[in-house]
Amino acid sequence: MRASVLTPVVRAGLLLGSAAISMSSAAQSDAGIYPNRVLRFIVPYAAGGNGDVVSRILASRLSPVLGQQVVIDNKAGSGGNIGAEIAARAAPDGYTIVLGTNTHAINMSLYARTGYDLTRDFAAVSLISSAPLVLIVHPSVPAKSVRELIALARGAPGQLNYGTGGSGSSAHITTELFKTLAGINIVHVPYKGVTQATTDLIAGQLQVMFNATSTALEYVRAKRVRAIGISSAQRSPLAPDIVTIAESGLPGFDSIIWQGVLAPAGTPTAIIERLNREIAGVLGTPEVKNQFIAQGVLPMPSTPGHLQSYMKTEIAKWAKVVASSGARVD
Repeated sequence: MRASVLTPVVRAGLLLGSAAISMSSAAQSDAGIYPNRVLRFIVPYAAGGNGDVVSRILASRLSPVLGQQVVIDNKAGSGGNIGAEIAARAAPDGYTIVLGTNTHAINMSLYARTGYDLTRDFAAVSLISSAPLVLIVHPSVPAKSVRELIALARGAPGQLNYGTGGSGSSAHITTELFKTLAGINIVHVPYKGVTQATTDLIAGQLQVMFNATSTALEYVRAKRVRAIGISSAQRSPLAPDIVTIAESGLPGFDSIIWQGVLAPAGTPTAIIERLNREIAGVLGTPEVKNQFIAQGVLPMPSTPGHLQSYMKTEIAKWAKVVASSGARVD
């Protein structure tokens, strides 16, 4: 009697065990031939922007080496938070990756709620690019160097205006870092986009601005603005004649626009390592290097561990600047 009652239970247990083994074997088999279907590359910014273009260059070169299409999926909005949140909630199977940037590190303290945690909810794959910002001034500004600009601003607090593409943007937070280290007071004028801010600087309605390298150099060469410093710790191959802000009186000043590839937390290590190897190989080709330089960025591959550590450093660094600036987005 007892045996007849237990027999169906035992049989069900054996069936469940067999199913679990089958599923595990299938998962191992799937991982062994990764990838075997299309990869979704979420870009949390609008089509046509720098991050989108760089991502499309990378995706077009990754597709043939992975043997599967890498399809760009633009999910813009909320300073990059919408796309990042979608990616954070995706299955950690290697078929969803996302473009992470310095903006996401800033957002950790700038926004009251982002919908994701940059280091907890993502596994770092690789850095892919970096670019400094160029400190430019209108030709009417008498300062010819960073030191002279600082002296000018100290002598006339609140009299110089600087423009950005919006509150919380890379240029805004970089300028706040500059203000803090230099001990100066210049007034922030936020715009809805960097193009209008650049136009007003050229027109003389603004005096100072941190701008993307490619845009800044275009107007520097046309003598419509003057470059007095670059934001990276070392001089950039993109503009080797422009001195760094760090060597111009503010030691330790370092701010770059970086971009990297992230995957949802829990993505298998073997898949992360495969993606990292392929990305490094793509970034090492002369063709991609030239395409990146044309966009005003430099290839910057890294190990997953380096990017994971770098993100933590960036979050802590910019949290202090955001706090001192008073910038906040609810």
